[in-house]
Amino acid sequence: MSEGHNWCHGPNCHKSKTLDRVRGVKGQKVLRTRKIAQNSWNANNLFSHFCSQGCWNDFAYAHWEEFIGLYPRTEPLETPIEDLKKVKSEWGNYYNTEIEVRQS
Repeated sequence: MSEGHNWCHGPNCHKSKTLDRVRGVKGQKVLRTRKIAQNSWNANNLFSHFCSQGCWNDFAYAHWEEFIGLYPRTEPLETPIEDLKKVKSEWGNYYNTEIEVRQS
């Protein structure tokens, strides 16, 4: 079911000192970026391009300004809701407020 691989996009992946990253012959060893097998488990999620949450975070911290520059938000997003309902609590004289999303 494998459909190839991607290399991890984490900018520091090749610097992590783990045994699975060690490659090369004696005297010429290197730490290499992890290869990520493409399969149904990681299809359409961040783990198809990042080997770990740490590598994803490193990438996001390094490139978040560029990404927001590509997709700026110039207006707020809104979700229509029903009028707020106060529901008296069974535990005393205070109320819980319920917020329901309006079905369109």
